[in-house]
Amino acid sequence: MGKASRTKQAPDRRARVAAQRAAARRAEQRRRLYLAGGSIVVVILVVVGFVIFKGNGSPPKQASNGPTGAALASVTKDVTGVPTSVLNKVGGGSISSSNFIPASQIAGASQSDSPYFASVNGSPLTSGGKPEVLYVGAEYCPFCGAERWAMITALSRFGTFSGLTTIHSSSSDAYPNTPSWTFYGSTYTSKYINFTSVEETKNYRQGNSSSSSVAYVTLQTPTNAEQALVEKWDPGTGDGGAIPFIDIGNKYVQVGDLNTYGPQDLQGKSWSQVATAMSQPSSAIAQGADGSANYMTAAICKLTNNQPGSACTSVVKSLEAKL
Repeated sequence: MGKASRTKQAPDRRARVAAQRAAARRAEQRRRLYLAGGSIVVVILVVVGFVIFKGNGSPPKQASNGPTGAALASVTKDVTGVPTSVLNKVGGGSISSSNFIPASQIAGASQSDSPYFASVNGSPLTSGGKPEVLYVGAEYCPFCGAERWAMITALSRFGTFSGLTTIHSSSSDAYPNTPSWTFYGSTYTSKYINFTSVEETKNYRQGNSSSSSVAYVTLQTPTNAEQALVEKWDPGTGDGGAIPFIDIGNKYVQVGDLNTYGPQDLQGKSWSQVATAMSQPSSAIAQGADGSANYMTAAICKLTNNQPGSACTSVVKSLEAKL
């Protein structure tokens, strides 16, 4: 290669290096601009997200809704099949008829009154030619949560449930995460009675908000006829008072949990622990849940002329006299 050629190549090389350096500087400037712009976008997104988060409230930590699959089948079998010998041994359990409010006081009842189980004089509540048991509650409600255990046991003595699933009460209400069941999505068949359930709301608020000013998510709505019964026997402030509301053939009404059994008895328990305890007559849960189930059974037996005999035992008949 001659000198002239080397001399000509040198400026060309310097030009290429200068161009590369200039391109690198431009690339670095663009990178810095992108980083700055990206940082601004991130800050904006964080601010917007914070505003939305503050608006909706922090979502409460959601507890498990309970067992599924084989575990659910096992718990369901235990609750729907509490042995008659156990139920007979429990009798009225810890439930005292001295806490029942007489029908004469129902007209003035309100949400502040004690829970009650009373005989009423309404037109017979029937469906398909059979006495009807109407339940109105909500999945968030811990008192409904406790009472469903007893209801399932009592109603299973007259018929068969299918499709029962477990649920816990609200994570942000009294007695949070009470283990229970939901009647929503289940079916019940019986040759003696019909059972109608209304679970009015889910167990969480709109957007999973923990704010008490945000309503629970609506699930089911009572019919006009059902709402009329709620307002008649449980007037409260004019739209129905406490839940659970249980109307047995329009002859026996229960509102709230029966003293002295309630969600306080189930706190910290798993579904399997509650189900197991219901078959242990001396346990506090059996004394409360089974005792409540026996009183419900007695009320239903009064409407079925003590049929079937497997449900309307001599122990149950002794409770009928206390209604």
